[in-house]
Amino acid sequence: MRYKFDINFNFKHILKICLPIFLIGLCLWIMSEPACAQNSFPQINMPNISINGVKANEKQTFSTTLLLMGGLSLLSLAPYILAMCTAFIRIVSTLSFLRSAMGTQQVPPTQVLMGLALFLTMFVMAPVGQSIHKNALQPYFAGKISQSQCFAKAYKPIQEFMLYQTREKDIQLFFDIGRVKNIKKKEDIPFYILLPSFVLSEIKTSFQIGFLLYVPFLVIDMVVASVLMSMGMFMLSPMSISLPFKLLLFVLIDGWHIIIKGVVESFNYPRS
Repeated sequence: MRYKFDINFNFKHILKICLPIFLIGLCLWIMSEPACAQNSFPQINMPNISINGVKANEKQTFSTTLLLMGGLSLLSLAPYILAMCTAFIRIVSTLSFLRSAMGTQQVPPTQVLMGLALFLTMFVMAPVGQSIHKNALQPYFAGKISQSQCFAKAYKPIQEFMLYQTREKDIQLFFDIGRVKNIKKKEDIPFYILLPSFVLSEIKTSFQIGFLLYVPFLVIDMVVASVLMSMGMFMLSPMSISLPFKLLLFVLIDGWHIIIKGVVESFNYPRS
């Protein structure tokens, strides 16, 4: 066994040494043959490239690549802009509180609630969109204003809407945190302060509406639970018994009509 082991070891050792030498010699032989090299490796003529700097005669503008990158970035941020700068926060939070208070779990489905919240947001924000289209987009497409002026005019209606819904207490909170001073007019409030203040105010308002929604359904749950306890039905879930009564009450008072009307009218923004 030891004799065979030594033979195998020596053979592998010789192979490791001779194989690279053989490959190097083969490559040198191929390179030394002009005909073979000419047929196997044809020459490729690369074009001459030169860059000449010419002084521009007009002002610099944004390149197509930068505009494309900016557009794609804006599209990626569009859902967050829609959720944070519009009425979407209050509407979707109210609908979520309503579904939780009723105890229906997945009815209506999340897709239905999100779609309803989206179209209600479009309805509430319609005056803002009309103002942007009239004062910013139409003059810009007509060539009457520049791009920067278009952005400024488009931001103004959104800023007014956010200021209408934002509490002064919340704005002052971010003023104190950011140590921002010397702002006398509401129109001069920076966007990075107005946006979190608006979001905080919308969350507070939606929680207040959610509390009002929970109270009547909570009363029904308490009544049903006390009746079941008085009857000695401890093993029966009060939620399964109170759910039909909550649905019946919600249908009799036309709850969807009341909720949608109340949420839309809660936005104290002047509608034209």
